[in-house]
Amino acid sequence: MADTLQLELVSPERLLLSEPVEMVVVPGTDGYFGVLPRHAPVISTLRPGVIDVYRNGAVAQQYFVAAGFAEVNAAGVTVLVDEALPVAEITRAKAEERRAAAQELAEKAASDDDRRKAAQALRVAEEMAALAARAA
Repeated sequence: MADTLQLELVSPERLLLSEPVEMVVVPGTDGYFGVLPRHAPVISTLRPGVIDVYRNGAVAQQYFVAAGFAEVNAAGVTVLVDEALPVAEITRAKAEERRAAAQELAEKAASDDDRRKAAQALRVAEEMAALAARAA
């Protein structure tokens, strides 16, 4: 069996995944990065995108994440996310609902903080829409 590392994918609601994997590809703020066993320690913020989980030399699971942090250490990788959905659950309709809600937030934004939150919601919705379009 290939070397593995421990992956923990954690959302505010629950522990989504905790198991040994061959590799994880994470959407870091500065771009996607892969984590293999014995990876150098690193901490990164995440942008909206897809986490690819590899087993047996291929992508076994994919999760869309809105934002969060990834910490790589000797024990493996822990990914703390604001929101995570299995990619298979993302549809064009769901992405369009998110986009409409984000645009409504932007229109009602009264402060800089409200505008920042609306812009983040719109980035998430746009990434979901692009993902749904690629899957169709």
